[in-house]
Parts: sequence; C-alpha cells; structure tokens
Amino acid sequence: MTNLTELNLRGNQLTGEISSEIGNLTNLTELYFSDNNLTGEIPSEMGNLINLTTLRLDNNQLSGDIPSSIGNLVNLNGLGLGNNNLSGQIPSEMGNLINLTTLGLGNNQLSGEIPSEMGDMINLSNLNLSSNQLTGEISSEIGNLTNLTHLYLHSNQLTGEIPSSIGDLTNLIMLFLNDNQLSGEIPSSIGNLTNLTNLLLTNNKFSGEIPSSIGNLTNLIMLFLEHNQLSGEIPDILCNIYENNPFSLIWLWNNQLCPPYPECLSEQDVGIQYCINDYFGDSNLDGEINILDITLLVEFILGFSEPEYFNLSDIYPDGELNIMDIVNLVDMILN
Repeated sequence: MTNLTELNLRGNQLTGEISSEIGNLTNLTELYFSDNNLTGEIPSEMGNLINLTTLRLDNNQLSGDIPSSIGNLVNLNGLGLGNNNLSGQIPSEMGNLINLTTLGLGNNQLSGEIPSEMGDMINLSNLNLSSNQLTGEISSEIGNLTNLTHLYLHSNQLTGEIPSSIGDLTNLIMLFLNDNQLSGEIPSSIGNLTNLTNLLLTNNKFSGEIPSSIGNLTNLIMLFLEHNQLSGEIPDILCNIYENNPFSLIWLWNNQLCPPYPECLSEQDVGIQYCINDYFGDSNLDGEINILDITLLVEFILGFSEPEYFNLSDIYPDGELNIMDIVNLVDMILN
C-alpha cells in the first residue's frame, strides 16, 4: 500500500484510533477520514505525508493536541480538523502551510491565542476557527490574508479591538466575529469591505459610534450589531444597505443608540436602546434638572441589574451596583 496516492474512507462509521503506521504512506496526496467515529489523538507521524494536498479528519471524535508536525505538510491546499474534541493551542508551525486555501478548526476545544504566524498563510480563502476557547487579541497580521473570502472567528473568548488592518481584506464575503469579548470602536476601515454580504458583531463589548463607512457595504444581507455598547446616533447612510437590498436584515438592539433614528429603519431593526441621553440630565424630560431626575436614575440602576444591562448600570465601574453608581450619575446631572 505504500504506493497509494489517495485514500478515501469518509462516512464509513469507522471507530478506533488512527494508527501511527499511516505515516508510512508517503506517496499519499489525498487522505479522507472525515465523517466517522474515530477517537484518540492525531499521530505525529501524519507529518511524514509531505505530498498531501488534502487532509480531512473533520467530523470525528479525535482528541488531544494538534501535532506540530502538521507544519511539515507544506503542499496542503485543504485541511479539515473541525467538529472534533481537539484541545491545546494552535501550533505556530501551522504558519508554514502557505499553500493552504481552506483551514477548518471550528467546533473543537482549542485554547490560547491565535498564532501570529497564521498571517503567513497568504493563500487562505476560507478560515474557520469558530466555537473554540481561543483568547487574546486578533493580530494585525490578519490583514496579510488578502485572499480571504470567509472568516469565522465567532464563539470564542477573543478580546481587544478589531485591528484596522481588517480593512485590507477586500475580498471578504463573510465576517463573523460575534459572541466574543471584543471591545473598542468598530474601525472605519471596515467600510473597505464592499464585497461583504454578512457582518456579524453581535454579543461583544463594542463602544463608540457606528462608523458611517458601514454605509459603503451595499451588498450586505445581514448586519448584526446587537448586544454591544454602541452609542451616539445611527448614521443615515445605513439606509444605502436597504436601498440596494430591501430584504436585508439590520439588527441593532440592546445598545445605547439615541434618536432620531433613520426613517428607513423599523422598530424591529432598532429594538430597545438604552440611550445615555435618556438617563443623564433631564431624565424625565420635564425641562428641569432636579430631584426627580435623580430618582429616575436610581430606579434605572436598581432596575437594570441583569447581566445584559450590567455594564450600562455600573456607571462607577467597580463590578458592583451600589451607591457609587448613583453618586457618579448625580455628578453627571449637576455638571
């Protein structure tokens, strides 16, 4: 069997572990073990298969670390390890795979930071690292991957800001960064991604105003910005999205966006907003700043203690809702 060039055993309900002897099949160019019930670790001997162009081990029950020897497979075009139980960090040696066009590591238990060496994989068109336990920031080297059309980093524990270099990925069609702990402002460079059809930033900690450059993204079908801390007014230029595609979905709920809202947006688009202007100053809109405004603010703090409103209520950011939040709000009213 050492002369085999292709081995396709996908979808055969195979069980057990992958034998280390797989490393003897050095003439293999394509190896498909996906869609089975394989267990155990990926043998390091897999790194001997230097002629592989396709390696598919996805949709199994494989566990343990991704072996660093994977970095030897420099001829790979496609690597699928998703939907397993793989853990540990993504090996930095994966940056050696500069011919990869598709990399799927989603739906595992991978942890640690995304290695900056992945910025060397300049031929990638599809990168899926979603639904893991990845931490740290998105490296500015992401901007090197100018051939990307699909980028899925959602459902991790990523922090920090979106690097402005994201605007260099002008071929992107899908950008999923939702369900992380990303913060800071949405970079205006995101408006360069004029081929985007789906932009999902839901359930993060983004603040500041929605950049007007998003109005350049007239191919959007889905723009999901809900459950963040975005503030200010919604730019009218967002209406460009609806003008190009009346069936687009724009979801902005549960932010701190203030009226007036663009006429093109429905109540369903805007949803509930906790506009800072509604609570600071003349909270009850009676034309005066007095004890009634302070009373409303106290009720606001005590009433919005649920997790999704906590950051808005914790005006004095000490991780608790207490008298210091009220003192800070009173100071805001009087000053």
